[in-house]
Parts: sequence; C-alpha cells; structure tokens
Amino acid sequence: MRLATLRGGGRDGRLVVVARDLARCLVATAVAPTLQYALDDWSRCAPQLAALAQRLERENCGEPFDVRGCAAPLPRAHQWADGSAYLSHVALVRQARGAEMPDILRREPLIYQGGSDSLLGPGDPIVVADEAWGIDFEAEVAVVTDDVAMGVSPAQAASRIRLVMLANDVSLRNLIPAELAKGFGFFQSKPSSAFSPLAVTPDELGAAWDGARLSLPLLSHVNGELFGQPNAGRDMNFGFPELIAHAARTRPLAAGSIVGSGTVANVDATAGSSCIVERRMRETLEHGEPRTPFLRFGDRVRIEMLDAQGRSIFGAIDQAVVKA
Repeated sequence: MRLATLRGGGRDGRLVVVARDLARCLVATAVAPTLQYALDDWSRCAPQLAALAQRLERENCGEPFDVRGCAAPLPRAHQWADGSAYLSHVALVRQARGAEMPDILRREPLIYQGGSDSLLGPGDPIVVADEAWGIDFEAEVAVVTDDVAMGVSPAQAASRIRLVMLANDVSLRNLIPAELAKGFGFFQSKPSSAFSPLAVTPDELGAAWDGARLSLPLLSHVNGELFGQPNAGRDMNFGFPELIAHAARTRPLAAGSIVGSGTVANVDATAGSSCIVERRMRETLEHGEPRTPFLRFGDRVRIEMLDAQGRSIFGAIDQAVVKA
C-alpha cells in the first residue's frame, strides 16, 4: 500500500491511502488519524489500511489525489537518523574538504542524527538565508521502522522495516568544514530535510526490494535537466538492516524512526550524481577546479524513482530554493 499525509486537521496532518496510479486516495482517519498513530499500532492498523488500498484499486471510489496538498509522510518524527552507506560518495566528499577516509568507515556505517521536528513536504521550498553557504541537495532512499529493540542483529532489524520513501537531505556545504572542526557534528549545516509524498510498504516494490536495498535508478533533476540517475541498490556498502542495527546498538528506536541511506552514488560516474558536491569533486579531479555551482535562489530540484514500467513509485520531491 501507498500512504500519504495531507495537510490539515492538525500539525501532523491526516492519513490517506493512495492508488497505485497516484490519481485517487481514500481518507484513512477512521483507521488511523495520522501515520504516526498507525505506526504505533501497526499490527492492528496495517491490515485495515491494506483493505482500504485494495478497495481503492477495485472500486472507483475516493477523492482526487493532489500531491500539492501533501506534507511529509511524517511531518515530525521521533527520529531522523541519516546514514552514509555509499562509500564512493563518502570518499569523494571527504576528499573535497581535504579529509582522509579512515578504515573504520569500511567496517562500520556512518550515521548522524538530523533534526526531525520540522520535516518538509515534497513541494515545500528550501529556505536559506545566504547563497554563500553552498546550498546542495542530496537524493536518498529512506525507511521507516517499527519499534526496534536495543542491540538487534541486522537480520532482526530487517523485520522492523515498515515503509520506504525518498528524501532530500539538504546540506549547506560551506558551513560543514568549520562545524565539523569543532568536533561535535552537523547542526547548522543541515537544515530541514524533505520527503517524498508517498511512503510505501516494501511489498509494493516487487523484485527491486531484497529486504536490504532498493535496486532502481534514483532520478535527480536540477532546473529540468537530468543531474544523475545512479542505481540505489548498486554500490550500497551497508544495507538498511545494517544501518538500523548500528543505530540501535546502544539504544532502542521508537516506531516512526526514519533511517536514511545517505546520498545514493555509484562507482561508475556515468550514472551522474545525487548531489552537487560529488560532481564538483569529480570536476576538480578531471579539470583542476569545480565547474558546477551550488544551488542559487530560484533553482528547482526534482527527485523521483520510477518502476520498470516508468511509473512514479513515491511521487516526486519538487522544491524551489528560496531566500529567507
């Protein structure tokens, strides 16, 4: 099933079930008023939501689905933990700021804890005060978990994945070096992240989902031009079960926790990039200097994933960059 959150009815919106063609939806508030409510009682709510999804496909019912009315599936989440599972991306980005990649990153996932109290909807603007901060997008895949016990194994963690969606983990690249130099991690350099209109259950993904990775191209466009389409399952050094288990090593995760893949990247550069800094680093290695600018006010970023038939799975993240 495919779930979305429409604005209205409170800060956390109202839950709807969406048809596979993204044309219609059924309000699901009789089952669960919000997605977080459903996740808190998934064993009871999921079968009822699935029945609504089947009815939606079987009958000409519901109301028109307009992605412009969507908030993030979880407008505020108990946790947003973003990994960096593609080591080719990690190596390039660290090289861009003159940092070596320690061997431990090849053995253990890298995760940071992002702000989860103000998650952006798919059409919400990227609001930034200064272009000089180095505005960048990062196209990612993310999963939403059920409750995860502390100390789970990756195999146990795999069974706690409830939903899959896309993310734009916005980064302010020129703020990152000074912030990390303080030795305490990201904060100001990571403004609010945005998420796809739909969060889908893994069974909707068919053979592309193996329980750990989603093997489909992730399309990124900047101002209408294709920027990259790397395959999200290829070259993902740590799968989602490993990321979740790493996040839960010393504490449990609550239902509704979001875990991101990090910027999707392939070793083969011909697929393009899912962020600007990666392209800039490749340009520096090839030409001696970067040629692609970071985002400017008025630029637009679109992130989407299509199935084998060319249909949008999650709907698109489509954001303009706006001056605060």
